[in-house]
Amino acid sequence: MSKIVCFGEVLWDVFPTDKKIGGAPLNVALRLHSLNNKVAIISALGDDASGKELKLELENFSISYHIQKNKKFKTSSVVVTLDDNGTASYLIHKPCAWDNIQVNNELKSLVKNSDAFIFGSLVARSNTSKNTLITLLHISKFSIFDVNLRPPHYQISSIQILMNAANFIKFNDDELKEISSSLGCLSASIEQTILFIANKTNTTSIAVTLGSKGAILFFEERFFYCKGYQVEVADTVGSGDSFLATLIDVLLKRKDAQLAIDKACAVGALVAKNRGANPKISGIEIDALMNQDLP
Repeated sequence: MSKIVCFGEVLWDVFPTDKKIGGAPLNVALRLHSLNNKVAIISALGDDASGKELKLELENFSISYHIQKNKKFKTSSVVVTLDDNGTASYLIHKPCAWDNIQVNNELKSLVKNSDAFIFGSLVARSNTSKNTLITLLHISKFSIFDVNLRPPHYQISSIQILMNAANFIKFNDDELKEISSSLGCLSASIEQTILFIANKTNTTSIAVTLGSKGAILFFEERFFYCKGYQVEVADTVGSGDSFLATLIDVLLKRKDAQLAIDKACAVGALVAKNRGANPKISGIEIDALMNQDLP
């Protein structure tokens, strides 16, 4: 069992017909917990009815919550729009409670005593939360950056600072292309682009999701590939978060890179098959999907 801390946004994903708890760090945390890890999440909620309702929802899950209550800013709600393929786009309001996460000794101790620290780019849009994040990154033993770009809530200069602080970076293919191009990479090859980022940021482990085409992992100076698993997509919300959680779970426990990327792609696909970011997924379902192409 690994001890893992996730840092960043906790919010309501508001769909046309209902709402569900979400935020990439929370989605990652919940999937890691389902994979038998000891998980904590750091975030903030508003001192409002929406925050109280969200906190009650969180109590259904047995993870450690370090949620600050903010009297100045509201609990975050994000409007989710799905296209005909189930691909999500997000309308994220600013400011909100997780823009104002304050550093304290409790958070420092939590991160210091963890095996891994997972964070994204969205929480770094405000100076307060970004400064808290940078302080915690100096303490972390193993830092995992889930890039997760949400236009217009980022600047490439901030992304580069966060990449330089990370031991492991996860992109999707569009994010890799945008960021590498902005840093001067001219290569058309995804492998060469990954090596460019690894060299530019001194990061030894990089994962890139490729949508329905699977994913690629650079780990211990080797490339590992998974071609992906075909499912009928309900929506893509949280699929990449569960991919990352599963990938990190296997790498921390077993360091089997091929199994890690294969299982991560399977879990990401199963999440996409269901509505919402945090469906329950059984080991039987994962094994069945991973073995679907075997005779």
